[in-house]
Amino acid sequence: MLHTRSIAAAAVAACLGGLVLMPTQSQAAPGSVHLYKIYYDSPGSDTRTNTSLTNEWVQIRNTTAAAVSLTGWTLVDAANHRYVFGAYTLGKGKTVTIRTGKGTNTAANRYQGRAAYVWNNDRDTATLKRSTGAIVDTCAYNSTKVDYKMC
Repeated sequence: MLHTRSIAAAAVAACLGGLVLMPTQSQAAPGSVHLYKIYYDSPGSDTRTNTSLTNEWVQIRNTTAAAVSLTGWTLVDAANHRYVFGAYTLGKGKTVTIRTGKGTNTAANRYQGRAAYVWNNDRDTATLKRSTGAIVDTCAYNSTKVDYKMC
């Protein structure tokens, strides 16, 4: 009988210990606005057609519980090619794709309107900054084995 109580006490202690280690709702991460994916080598040959240019892109994801204004925020590469967000709000849980080529801006896609590539096919660094210039996130890649980088 004593042996059974010891096992039961150990099981209760293990369960309570597990509860102590589990994060509470208030300890959970609040989310962020961050670089999510860079598709730096568009499919096919680099022909500088608008189709090829719009297939080179960077995605930004909002994992916060609220919409975030990106107005005035910038996305830059290592060579300082800049995309500046105009009036734009990224909804909670949403992702926006910033495409290099020309197109009509929507909630899900923004266009830089460029006639040349921004993201190098071998290595580069994307940096997302607030309108104040404060760095929000960076994502670097250094590979020609794949065409994209998950940040």
